[in-house]
Amino acid sequence: MRAGTKIVTIGGRVIGGGNPVLIQSMCNTKTENVQATTEQILALEKLGCDIIRVAVPTPEAAEAIREIKKGIHIPLVADIHFDYRLALASIAAGADKIRINPGNIGGEENVRAVAAAAKAAGIPIRVGVNSGSLEKNLVEKYGGVTPEGLVESALDKVRMLENADFDNIVISIKSSNVMLSVKAHEMIRDLTDYPLHVGITEAGTVNMGNIKSSVGIGILLYEGIGDTIRVSLTGDPAEEVRSAKAILRALGLRKGGIEMVSCPTCGRTRIDLIGLAEKTEKMLAEYDDLNIKVAVMGCVVNGPGEAREADLGIAGGKGEGLLFRNGTILRKVPEEGLLEALREELERVRTEAGNAD
Repeated sequence: MRAGTKIVTIGGRVIGGGNPVLIQSMCNTKTENVQATTEQILALEKLGCDIIRVAVPTPEAAEAIREIKKGIHIPLVADIHFDYRLALASIAAGADKIRINPGNIGGEENVRAVAAAAKAAGIPIRVGVNSGSLEKNLVEKYGGVTPEGLVESALDKVRMLENADFDNIVISIKSSNVMLSVKAHEMIRDLTDYPLHVGITEAGTVNMGNIKSSVGIGILLYEGIGDTIRVSLTGDPAEEVRSAKAILRALGLRKGGIEMVSCPTCGRTRIDLIGLAEKTEKMLAEYDDLNIKVAVMGCVVNGPGEAREADLGIAGGKGEGLLFRNGTILRKVPEEGLLEALREELERVRTEAGNAD
């Protein structure tokens, strides 16, 4: 979110120039399946996805963009590899942004054709490199995959577009190695003013991928690097969006939405706190329209006091627990009724918020 970056418009969204960091994800449906892809995008929209990317491996996928666009409300990015004609077809079908590697779409003439089409349509192109696809000459030059090699490769691709009289560009340099990715971004920050799309590629499953992404993306955003982010996970894209929102909220870069805090278990715990916390977290996904903090505490003695900054919370005891709001105990509740009591209070909060509007 560097203030000095160029401003780039993607559909109706704006990045760069100090604008808020936006969340991107990618569909795992077959793009040719318009209904399935549209349904997945609509679900991701509800979770807070700002920009969505789809794979375009075939002419049919490119043409499907035309119909998908009719049913969604966020910008759509077409992901192209190797065949420049798919980029041209995606632009013609209404893609809001193109992701290409100018080095693998068949030479300067093809790069110029894509750049001209994107310029005429007024849409940006995202270029960049992943550590796994770094050119052999750069691997040899730097003695392996290095931050210097990633940066040089990315800037080479930028120059290819600039030589085609195109500068509506977003850059991405990704690695599965967290600190390699961080160092590469720190280098490129000082060498260009184009907006940066950041993430840890091939990060892994929801568990490990979240850890690596939180560390890598968190460091970069804290340093003011990054204009869009993607948490790349081997799993449901919905998990990517939830995780990205959590990262932005943890850094104070996105306000609103529901936040849950819960205490670690200890010898004072007399309820199934782990199970209760997991059930609460799942339930709270239904209330992300509320801008509140909810606490799940394991001890009725210290719980409400330790979580007094929470707007709403429950604290478990032996066979029963407390429901509290803004540090004030509302009532005692049997253990088996804690979750439902919390839901009732959430509904009350939602009603109050609606009346205030």
